[in-house]
Amino acid sequence: MQLLTIGLNYTTAPIDIRERVNFSPEQLKHALRNLIERELVKEVVIISTCNRTELYCHLENDTSHIIIHWLSHYHNVPLEALEQYLYTYHHEKAVRHLMRVACGLDSMILGEPQIFGQLKTAYHIARQENTAGQLLIKLFEHSFTVAKQVRTDTAIGSSPVSVAFAAVRLAQQIFGDLSSATALLIGAGETIELAARHLHENNLKRMIVANRTVERARQLAKEFAGYAITLPEIAQHLAEADIVISATASPTYLLTQAEVKQVIKIRKHRPMFMVDIAVPRDIEPAVGELEDVYLYSVDDLNEVIQENLRTRQQAALQAEEIIDTQVRHFLGWWNSLDTVEMICSIRDRAQQTRQILVIKAKRMLENGKSPAEVIDYLAHTLTNTLMHIPCAQLRQASYDGRDDLVVAARHLFSLNEEND
Repeated sequence: MQLLTIGLNYTTAPIDIRERVNFSPEQLKHALRNLIERELVKEVVIISTCNRTELYCHLENDTSHIIIHWLSHYHNVPLEALEQYLYTYHHEKAVRHLMRVACGLDSMILGEPQIFGQLKTAYHIARQENTAGQLLIKLFEHSFTVAKQVRTDTAIGSSPVSVAFAAVRLAQQIFGDLSSATALLIGAGETIELAARHLHENNLKRMIVANRTVERARQLAKEFAGYAITLPEIAQHLAEADIVISATASPTYLLTQAEVKQVIKIRKHRPMFMVDIAVPRDIEPAVGELEDVYLYSVDDLNEVIQENLRTRQQAALQAEEIIDTQVRHFLGWWNSLDTVEMICSIRDRAQQTRQILVIKAKRMLENGKSPAEVIDYLAHTLTNTLMHIPCAQLRQASYDGRDDLVVAARHLFSLNEEND
Protein backbone atom coordinates (compact mmCIF):
# COMPACT_ATOMS: atom_id res chain seq x y z
CA MET A 1 0.00 0.00 0.00
CA GLN A 2 1.23 3.50 -0.79
CA LEU A 3 0.15 6.78 0.81
CA LEU A 4 0.84 9.66 -1.54
CA THR A 5 0.36 13.41 -1.47
CA ILE A 6 0.74 15.41 -4.68
CA GLY A 7 0.14 19.14 -4.76
CA LEU A 8 1.25 22.69 -5.21
CA ASN A 9 0.85 25.77 -3.05
CA TYR A 10 1.66 29.46 -2.75
CA THR A 11 5.37 28.70 -2.20
CA THR A 12 5.82 26.48 -5.26
CA ALA A 13 3.46 27.88 -7.88
CA PRO A 14 2.41 31.37 -9.08
CA ILE A 15 -1.22 32.35 -8.82
CA ASP A 16 -1.96 31.81 -12.53
CA ILE A 17 -0.95 28.13 -12.20
CA ARG A 18 -2.85 27.74 -8.92
CA GLU A 19 -5.94 29.15 -10.60
CA ARG A 20 -5.69 26.66 -13.47
CA VAL A 21 -5.61 23.58 -11.23
CA ASN A 22 -8.12 24.83 -8.68
CA PHE A 23 -11.21 22.63 -8.16
CA SER A 24 -14.41 24.61 -7.75
CA PRO A 25 -17.00 23.22 -5.32
CA GLU A 26 -19.02 22.11 -8.34
CA GLN A 27 -16.03 20.26 -9.85
CA LEU A 28 -14.81 18.58 -6.69
CA LYS A 29 -17.37 15.78 -6.43
CA HIS A 30 -17.01 14.88 -10.10
CA ALA A 31 -13.20 14.97 -9.82
CA LEU A 32 -13.23 12.60 -6.85
CA ARG A 33 -15.47 10.10 -8.65
CA ASN A 34 -13.42 10.41 -11.82
CA LEU A 35 -10.09 9.78 -10.10
CA ILE A 36 -11.27 6.87 -7.94
CA GLU A 37 -12.21 5.04 -11.12
CA ARG A 38 -8.54 4.91 -12.12
CA GLU A 39 -6.89 1.53 -11.74
CA LEU A 40 -4.75 1.18 -8.59
CA VAL A 41 -6.37 4.23 -6.91
CA LYS A 42 -8.05 2.92 -3.73
CA GLU A 43 -8.87 6.18 -1.89
CA VAL A 44 -8.60 9.93 -2.53
CA VAL A 45 -9.31 13.26 -0.83
CA ILE A 46 -8.81 16.57 -2.65
CA ILE A 47 -8.21 19.89 -0.89
CA SER A 48 -8.39 22.97 -3.11
CA THR A 49 -8.14 26.58 -1.89
CA CYS A 50 -6.77 29.83 -3.26
CA ASN A 51 -3.36 28.95 -1.79
CA ARG A 52 -3.11 25.23 -2.47
CA THR A 53 -4.40 22.21 -4.38
CA GLU A 54 -3.45 18.84 -2.91
CA LEU A 55 -4.47 15.26 -3.62
CA TYR A 56 -4.16 12.71 -0.81
CA CYS A 57 -4.22 9.23 -2.30
CA HIS A 58 -4.08 5.63 -1.14
CA LEU A 59 -2.63 3.60 -4.02
CA GLU A 60 -1.94 -0.07 -4.68
CA ASN A 61 1.69 0.81 -5.42
CA ASP A 62 3.83 3.82 -6.34
CA THR A 63 1.85 5.14 -9.29
CA SER A 64 2.36 8.86 -8.72
CA HIS A 65 2.71 9.39 -12.47
CA ILE A 66 -0.93 8.30 -12.90
CA ILE A 67 -2.10 11.01 -10.49
CA ILE A 68 0.06 13.71 -12.09
CA HIS A 69 -1.13 12.82 -15.59
CA TRP A 70 -4.74 12.78 -14.38
CA LEU A 71 -4.38 16.25 -12.82
CA SER A 72 -2.83 17.59 -16.03
CA HIS A 73 -5.55 16.07 -18.19
CA TYR A 74 -8.46 17.04 -15.91
CA HIS A 75 -7.53 20.73 -15.92
CA ASN A 76 -6.14 20.73 -19.46
CA VAL A 77 -2.75 22.00 -18.28
CA PRO A 78 0.24 20.69 -20.26
CA LEU A 79 2.32 18.25 -18.23
CA GLU A 80 5.55 20.18 -18.83
CA ALA A 81 3.88 23.36 -17.54
CA LEU A 82 2.64 21.64 -14.39
CA GLU A 83 5.29 19.21 -13.15
CA GLN A 84 7.86 21.86 -12.21
CA TYR A 85 5.48 23.29 -9.57
CA LEU A 86 4.40 20.02 -7.95
CA TYR A 87 5.66 18.43 -4.74
CA THR A 88 5.26 14.75 -3.90
CA TYR A 89 5.28 13.15 -0.44
CA HIS A 90 5.19 9.44 0.31
CA HIS A 91 4.31 7.44 3.42
CA GLU A 92 5.67 9.15 6.57
CA LYS A 93 6.29 12.48 4.80
CA ALA A 94 2.71 12.48 3.50
CA VAL A 95 1.38 11.90 7.03
CA ARG A 96 3.56 14.66 8.45
CA HIS A 97 2.58 17.10 5.68
CA LEU A 98 -1.15 16.71 6.30
CA MET A 99 -0.71 17.22 10.03
CA ARG A 100 1.37 20.38 9.42
CA VAL A 101 -1.28 21.69 7.01
CA ALA A 102 -4.07 21.00 9.51
CA CYS A 103 -2.16 22.87 12.23
CA GLY A 104 -1.56 25.92 9.99
CA LEU A 105 2.21 25.38 9.92
CA ASP A 106 2.26 25.26 6.11
CA SER A 107 0.07 28.36 5.64
CA MET A 108 0.98 31.79 4.31
CA ILE A 109 0.01 33.19 7.71
CA LEU A 110 1.60 30.92 10.29
CA GLY A 111 -1.01 29.22 12.45
CA GLU A 112 -4.06 30.57 10.61
CA PRO A 113 -7.19 28.54 11.48
CA GLN A 114 -9.09 28.76 8.17
CA ILE A 115 -7.27 25.81 6.60
CA PHE A 116 -8.60 23.50 9.34
CA GLY A 117 -12.18 24.17 8.26
CA GLN A 118 -11.25 23.83 4.59
CA LEU A 119 -9.64 20.44 5.26
CA LYS A 120 -12.74 19.24 7.14
CA THR A 121 -14.98 20.31 4.26
CA ALA A 122 -12.79 18.48 1.72
CA TYR A 123 -12.75 15.38 3.94
CA HIS A 124 -16.55 15.34 4.40
CA ILE A 125 -17.10 15.67 0.64
CA ALA A 126 -14.80 12.68 0.07
CA ARG A 127 -16.76 10.72 2.69
CA GLN A 128 -20.03 11.62 0.95
CA GLU A 129 -18.63 10.45 -2.40
CA ASN A 130 -17.22 7.26 -0.81
CA THR A 131 -13.68 8.01 -1.99
CA ALA A 132 -12.19 8.02 1.53
CA GLY A 133 -11.74 4.60 3.08
CA GLN A 134 -10.11 3.12 6.17
CA LEU A 135 -6.65 4.64 5.69
CA LEU A 136 -7.61 8.22 4.74
CA ILE A 137 -10.46 8.34 7.24
CA LYS A 138 -8.04 7.41 10.01
CA LEU A 139 -5.38 9.83 8.71
CA PHE A 140 -7.69 12.85 8.46
CA GLU A 141 -9.46 12.18 11.76
CA HIS A 142 -6.07 11.77 13.45
CA SER A 143 -4.82 15.01 11.85
CA PHE A 144 -7.89 16.90 13.10
CA THR A 145 -7.20 15.63 16.61
CA VAL A 146 -3.57 16.74 16.34
CA ALA A 147 -4.62 20.21 15.14
CA LYS A 148 -6.98 20.59 18.10
CA GLN A 149 -4.21 19.47 20.47
CA VAL A 150 -1.80 22.01 18.99
CA ARG A 151 -4.41 24.78 19.37
CA THR A 152 -5.00 23.76 22.96
CA ASP A 153 -1.41 23.13 24.06
CA THR A 154 0.42 25.94 22.22
CA ALA A 155 -0.07 29.64 21.45
CA ILE A 156 -0.04 29.04 17.69
CA GLY A 157 -3.39 30.75 17.12
CA SER A 158 -3.73 33.03 20.10
CA SER A 159 -1.77 36.00 18.78
CA PRO A 160 -3.07 37.99 15.78
CA VAL A 161 -0.61 38.42 12.89
CA SER A 162 -2.67 40.42 10.39
CA VAL A 163 -3.45 44.12 10.66
CA ALA A 164 -7.21 43.56 10.53
CA PHE A 165 -7.14 40.72 13.06
CA ALA A 166 -4.83 42.68 15.38
CA ALA A 167 -7.17 45.67 15.26
CA VAL A 168 -10.19 43.56 16.19
CA ARG A 169 -8.31 41.74 18.93
CA LEU A 170 -7.28 45.09 20.48
CA ALA A 171 -10.91 46.22 20.31
CA GLN A 172 -11.90 43.10 22.24
CA GLN A 173 -9.32 43.89 24.91
CA ILE A 174 -10.84 47.34 25.40
CA PHE A 175 -14.54 46.52 25.15
CA GLY A 176 -14.59 42.84 25.98
CA ASP A 177 -17.82 41.56 24.47
CA LEU A 178 -18.47 43.31 21.12
CA SER A 179 -22.14 42.34 21.03
CA SER A 180 -23.16 45.78 22.30
CA ALA A 181 -20.58 47.78 20.24
CA THR A 182 -20.97 49.80 17.04
CA ALA A 183 -18.10 50.00 14.53
CA LEU A 184 -17.47 52.63 11.87
CA LEU A 185 -15.31 51.31 9.02
CA ILE A 186 -13.90 53.99 6.74
CA GLY A 187 -12.90 52.69 3.34
CA ALA A 188 -13.89 49.49 1.54
CA GLY A 189 -10.61 47.87 0.54
CA GLU A 190 -9.24 44.45 1.43
CA THR A 191 -8.07 45.36 4.94
CA ILE A 192 -11.41 46.94 5.84
CA GLU A 193 -13.22 43.92 4.43
CA LEU A 194 -11.10 41.62 6.59
CA ALA A 195 -11.76 43.80 9.63
CA ALA A 196 -15.49 43.67 8.88
CA ARG A 197 -15.34 39.89 8.66
CA HIS A 198 -13.47 39.56 11.97
CA LEU A 199 -15.85 41.96 13.71
CA HIS A 200 -18.88 40.11 12.35
CA GLU A 201 -17.45 36.76 13.49
CA ASN A 202 -17.06 38.25 16.98
CA ASN A 203 -20.75 39.18 17.20
CA LEU A 204 -20.47 42.93 16.61
CA LYS A 205 -23.84 44.58 17.27
CA ARG A 206 -23.83 47.16 14.46
CA MET A 207 -21.59 48.13 11.54
CA ILE A 208 -21.42 51.38 9.56
CA VAL A 209 -19.35 51.44 6.37
CA ALA A 210 -18.24 54.80 4.95
CA ASN A 211 -16.62 55.08 1.54
CA ARG A 212 -16.03 57.64 -1.18
CA THR A 213 -18.08 55.45 -3.55
CA VAL A 214 -21.27 54.63 -1.72
CA GLU A 215 -22.08 51.68 -3.98
CA ARG A 216 -18.96 49.84 -2.84
CA ALA A 217 -19.85 50.68 0.76
CA ARG A 218 -23.32 49.21 0.21
CA GLN A 219 -21.87 45.96 -1.16
CA LEU A 220 -19.66 45.49 1.87
CA ALA A 221 -22.30 46.61 4.37
CA LYS A 222 -24.90 44.27 2.88
CA GLU A 223 -22.62 41.25 3.35
CA PHE A 224 -22.38 41.92 7.08
CA ALA A 225 -25.82 43.40 7.75
CA GLY A 226 -24.34 46.90 8.03
CA TYR A 227 -25.30 50.42 7.01
CA ALA A 228 -23.58 52.34 4.19
CA ILE A 229 -22.78 56.06 4.13
CA THR A 230 -20.58 58.44 2.16
CA LEU A 231 -17.44 60.08 3.57
CA PRO A 232 -19.14 63.47 4.12
CA GLU A 233 -21.78 61.73 6.27
CA ILE A 234 -19.17 60.51 8.79
CA ALA A 235 -19.67 63.58 10.99
CA GLN A 236 -23.33 62.67 11.49
CA HIS A 237 -22.56 59.13 12.64
CA LEU A 238 -19.18 59.39 14.39
CA ALA A 239 -20.70 59.72 17.86
CA GLU A 240 -22.41 56.34 17.41
CA ALA A 241 -19.09 54.56 16.90
CA ASP A 242 -17.32 52.74 19.72
CA ILE A 243 -14.80 51.40 17.21
CA VAL A 244 -13.38 53.30 14.24
CA ILE A 245 -11.11 51.58 11.71
CA SER A 246 -9.95 53.68 8.77
CA ALA A 247 -7.99 52.74 5.63
CA THR A 248 -8.45 55.07 2.67
CA ALA A 249 -6.23 56.81 0.14
CA SER A 250 -7.29 60.29 1.27
CA PRO A 251 -4.52 62.90 0.94
CA THR A 252 -5.85 64.81 3.97
CA TYR A 253 -7.13 63.93 7.44
CA LEU A 254 -10.67 62.61 7.51
CA LEU A 255 -10.91 63.06 11.29
CA THR A 256 -9.29 65.90 13.22
CA GLN A 257 -8.65 66.39 16.91
CA ALA A 258 -11.29 69.13 17.10
CA GLU A 259 -13.95 66.96 15.52
CA VAL A 260 -13.26 63.96 17.74
CA LYS A 261 -13.11 66.18 20.85
CA GLN A 262 -16.67 67.32 20.16
CA VAL A 263 -17.78 63.73 19.59
CA ILE A 264 -16.32 62.62 22.95
CA LYS A 265 -18.46 65.24 24.69
CA ILE A 266 -21.55 64.01 22.87
CA ARG A 267 -20.68 60.44 23.90
CA LYS A 268 -20.32 61.60 27.54
CA HIS A 269 -16.75 60.33 27.55
CA ARG A 270 -17.57 56.76 26.68
CA PRO A 271 -14.28 55.34 25.26
CA MET A 272 -13.55 55.21 21.56
CA PHE A 273 -11.10 52.80 20.00
CA MET A 274 -9.60 54.09 16.75
CA VAL A 275 -7.24 52.37 14.31
CA ASP A 276 -5.66 54.32 11.47
CA ILE A 277 -4.25 51.87 8.95
CA ALA A 278 -3.92 54.43 6.15
CA VAL A 279 -0.65 55.79 4.79
CA PRO A 280 -0.79 58.80 4.68
CA ARG A 281 -2.89 58.82 7.84
CA ASP A 282 -6.65 59.37 7.89
CA ILE A 283 -6.82 60.42 11.54
CA GLU A 284 -4.88 63.36 12.92
CA PRO A 285 -2.24 61.95 15.34
CA ALA A 286 -3.22 64.56 17.95
CA VAL A 287 -6.50 62.66 18.38
CA GLY A 288 -4.51 60.16 20.42
CA GLU A 289 -3.88 62.86 23.05
CA LEU A 290 -7.57 63.06 23.91
CA GLU A 291 -8.87 61.38 27.03
CA ASP A 292 -11.09 58.36 26.43
CA VAL A 293 -9.64 57.82 22.95
CA TYR A 294 -7.37 54.84 22.17
CA LEU A 295 -5.68 55.60 18.84
CA TYR A 296 -3.40 53.09 17.10
CA SER A 297 -1.48 53.67 13.87
CA VAL A 298 -0.35 51.00 11.42
CA ASP A 299 3.12 51.17 13.00
CA ASP A 300 1.64 50.46 16.43
CA LEU A 301 -0.15 47.44 15.05
CA ASN A 302 2.96 46.20 13.24
CA GLU A 303 4.83 46.17 16.54
CA VAL A 304 2.04 44.03 18.00
CA ILE A 305 2.07 41.78 14.93
CA GLN A 306 5.86 41.24 15.01
CA GLU A 307 5.77 40.34 18.67
CA ASN A 308 2.85 38.01 18.06
CA LEU A 309 4.63 36.45 15.09
CA ARG A 310 7.58 35.62 17.33
CA THR A 311 5.14 34.03 19.76
CA ARG A 312 3.66 31.94 16.95
CA GLN A 313 7.11 30.88 15.74
CA GLN A 314 7.96 29.65 19.22
CA ALA A 315 4.61 27.85 19.36
CA ALA A 316 5.33 26.31 15.95
CA LEU A 317 8.41 24.59 17.40
CA GLN A 318 6.22 23.08 20.11
CA ALA A 319 3.69 22.06 17.46
CA GLU A 320 6.39 20.26 15.46
CA GLU A 321 7.27 18.20 18.54
CA ILE A 322 3.62 17.22 18.97
CA ILE A 323 3.44 16.28 15.29
CA ASP A 324 6.60 14.13 15.57
CA THR A 325 4.93 12.08 18.29
CA GLN A 326 1.59 11.82 16.48
CA VAL A 327 3.21 10.78 13.19
CA ARG A 328 4.80 7.84 15.04
CA HIS A 329 1.44 6.92 16.56
CA PHE A 330 -0.28 6.94 13.18
CA LEU A 331 2.48 4.93 11.49
CA GLY A 332 2.31 2.43 14.34
CA TRP A 333 -1.41 1.97 13.70
CA TRP A 334 -0.80 1.70 9.94
CA ASN A 335 1.97 -0.87 10.34
CA SER A 336 -0.24 -2.92 12.65
CA LEU A 337 -2.72 -3.42 9.79
CA ASP A 338 -0.26 -5.84 8.17
CA THR A 339 -0.57 -8.21 11.14
CA VAL A 340 -4.34 -8.05 11.56
CA GLU A 341 -5.04 -10.85 9.06
CA MET A 342 -2.34 -13.07 10.60
CA ILE A 343 -3.63 -12.46 14.13
CA CYS A 344 -7.15 -13.36 12.97
CA SER A 345 -5.82 -16.62 11.46
CA ILE A 346 -4.01 -17.52 14.70
CA ARG A 347 -7.13 -16.82 16.73
CA ASP A 348 -9.33 -18.83 14.33
CA ARG A 349 -7.01 -21.84 14.60
CA ALA A 350 -7.00 -21.59 18.41
CA GLN A 351 -10.81 -21.32 18.47
CA GLN A 352 -11.15 -24.43 16.28
CA THR A 353 -8.84 -26.35 18.59
CA ARG A 354 -10.79 -25.17 21.64
CA GLN A 355 -14.13 -26.17 20.15
CA ILE A 356 -12.92 -29.69 19.29
CA LEU A 357 -11.49 -30.24 22.77
CA VAL A 358 -14.58 -28.81 24.52
CA ILE A 359 -16.76 -31.30 22.63
CA LYS A 360 -14.47 -34.16 23.74
CA ALA A 361 -14.52 -32.89 27.34
CA LYS A 362 -18.33 -32.79 27.39
CA ARG A 363 -18.47 -36.37 26.10
CA MET A 364 -16.09 -37.45 28.86
CA LEU A 365 -18.44 -35.90 31.45
CA GLU A 366 -21.41 -37.65 29.85
CA ASN A 367 -19.50 -40.96 30.08
CA GLY A 368 -19.01 -40.53 33.82
CA LYS A 369 -15.53 -39.07 34.04
CA SER A 370 -15.05 -36.83 37.09
CA PRO A 371 -14.99 -33.05 36.53
CA ALA A 372 -11.45 -32.86 37.96
CA GLU A 373 -10.22 -35.48 35.51
CA VAL A 374 -11.91 -33.72 32.57
CA ILE A 375 -10.46 -30.33 33.55
CA ASP A 376 -6.95 -31.82 33.77
CA TYR A 377 -7.42 -33.46 30.37
CA LEU A 378 -8.76 -30.27 28.79
CA ALA A 379 -5.96 -28.04 30.15
CA HIS A 380 -3.18 -30.52 29.31
CA THR A 381 -4.38 -31.29 25.80
CA LEU A 382 -5.21 -27.67 24.93
CA THR A 383 -1.76 -26.51 26.06
CA ASN A 384 0.05 -29.23 24.09
CA THR A 385 -2.01 -28.73 20.97
CA LEU A 386 -1.59 -24.93 20.91
CA MET A 387 2.15 -25.11 21.62
CA HIS A 388 3.00 -27.99 19.29
CA ILE A 389 3.50 -26.04 16.07
CA PRO A 390 5.40 -23.05 17.63
CA CYS A 391 7.73 -25.41 19.51
CA ALA A 392 8.36 -27.59 16.46
CA GLN A 393 9.10 -24.55 14.31
CA LEU A 394 11.39 -23.12 16.98
CA ARG A 395 13.38 -26.38 17.23
CA GLN A 396 13.74 -26.45 13.45
CA ALA A 397 14.85 -22.78 13.42
CA SER A 398 17.52 -23.56 15.99
CA TYR A 399 18.64 -26.62 13.99
CA ASP A 400 18.89 -24.46 10.84
CA GLY A 401 20.87 -21.76 12.64
CA ARG A 402 18.06 -19.21 12.34
CA ASP A 403 19.13 -17.18 15.37
CA ASP A 404 16.92 -14.30 14.19
CA LEU A 405 13.79 -16.43 14.67
CA VAL A 406 14.99 -17.62 18.06
CA VAL A 407 15.54 -14.01 19.18
CA ALA A 408 12.16 -13.01 17.71
CA ALA A 409 10.42 -15.85 19.59
CA ARG A 410 12.07 -14.79 22.85
CA HIS A 411 10.70 -11.26 22.29
CA LEU A 412 7.30 -12.49 21.07
CA PHE A 413 6.71 -14.64 24.15
CA SER A 414 8.29 -12.09 26.54
CA LEU A 415 11.00 -14.56 27.62
CA ASN A 416 14.17 -13.64 29.43
CA GLU A 417 16.98 -15.49 31.18
CA GLU A 418 14.91 -15.82 34.36
CA ASN A 419 12.13 -17.56 32.42
CA ASP A 420 14.62 -20.06 31.06
